[in-house]
Parts: sequence; C-alpha cells; structure tokens
Amino acid sequence: MDGYADDLAAVIEALDLNDVTVVGHSTGGGEVARYIDRHGTRRVAEAVLIAAVPPIMLKSAANPDGLPMDVFDGLRTSLARDRSQFYKDFALMFYGANRPGAKVSQGTLDQFWLWRMQAGLKNAYECIKAFSETDFTEDLKKFDVPTLVMHGEDDQIVPVKDSARKSARLIKGATEIYYPSLPHGLTATHADLVNRDLLAFCRQSKQKAA
Repeated sequence: MDGYADDLAAVIEALDLNDVTVVGHSTGGGEVARYIDRHGTRRVAEAVLIAAVPPIMLKSAANPDGLPMDVFDGLRTSLARDRSQFYKDFALMFYGANRPGAKVSQGTLDQFWLWRMQAGLKNAYECIKAFSETDFTEDLKKFDVPTLVMHGEDDQIVPVKDSARKSARLIKGATEIYYPSLPHGLTATHADLVNRDLLAFCRQSKQKAA
C-alpha cells in the first residue's frame, strides 16, 4: 500500500495538482488513506471512500469482526489455479449479479474479466495480502479534509459493517451514505446514483470552504 500511495503522490506532484478530490474504490480506498498518512492533505480538498477496504479486513484478536484468513487463502488458491475462471466467478459477486432480480449486463461482466486478465498474476496474487492485511486505522485518524464514505449494504466483497461503518467512526466529521441492496461494484451498476451523490458532496464541501 505504501507503493500505491507513493505512485499516486508522484502523479499529483508531477502534474502540480492542487485542491484535488481523491476518490478511492475498494483497494483504492486504502490507497487514498495511505496517501493521506504518508503525504498529508496539502494538495487535497476532499476525500471519498467508496466500498473501501479500510480500516482492516482480516479477522484478528484486535479485529474479531473481520473475515478469517481462510477467505483470502481461498482467493489466492483460486487465482493461482485458474485465474480466468476465478475472475468470471468473482465478477458475479462483485456486481451482485448472483442476486435474484439483478440486472447486470453481460458486457459489464465481460469488461471486468478483460481488465483483470490484463493484470499480472503475481501482482494480483500479492494484492490480496495488501488489501486484506493492511491496517489503516491510524491512517484514517489523520484525515483532516471533508470526507465522504459511500458503501452498498449488500457488498459481498467488502462487508459494510466491517469497513465503512468503522471507518466513518475514525474519520472526524465524515459524511456517510449507505445504499440498501447495492453491491461492491456500485460505481458501475448504479453510476448515476453514485455520481449524483459524489458531486453533491463536492459542491457542498466547496461552498462551505468558500
């Protein structure tokens, strides 16, 4: 996660960006948290965590509500055995296409598979450890800009009770939006809804700053 955060910092610095709204989905939410921890908010106006993995996904004595290691070992085993089929199966849960009455296009599922197959196998394998075992608790406490936490309540990948609801308690003044029945991949399945609320938050944040 340090590498992800430092890469983001390099882009922001190289382009000399200021008053940035950093938006992170899933593992990207961890990247945003680690960026703020390592690089501060000098260039950041707002932060948005969407279906994000912080504070920590893995179950432990300190985090008894998390997911057991067996879950992540299972992901690694399936990925290493047959990554193509793994991504096809994972897409169904990612977008909630396995739920009764779900309306997820085949194109969306195919796009998920295509993008994932372009990632290196070793990279994807090691990413599982990064997003599941990294503890972002202290990172979240350093947020000092307006922050929006958004999460689908039927997220089968990053359970909302173990992530967003805990993160919002650690981020001072966080705004929370929870969507009943929405999946992990809500940015694709319900893009209009997510974009509406995201833009409304940014407008409101800028009005307060003015």
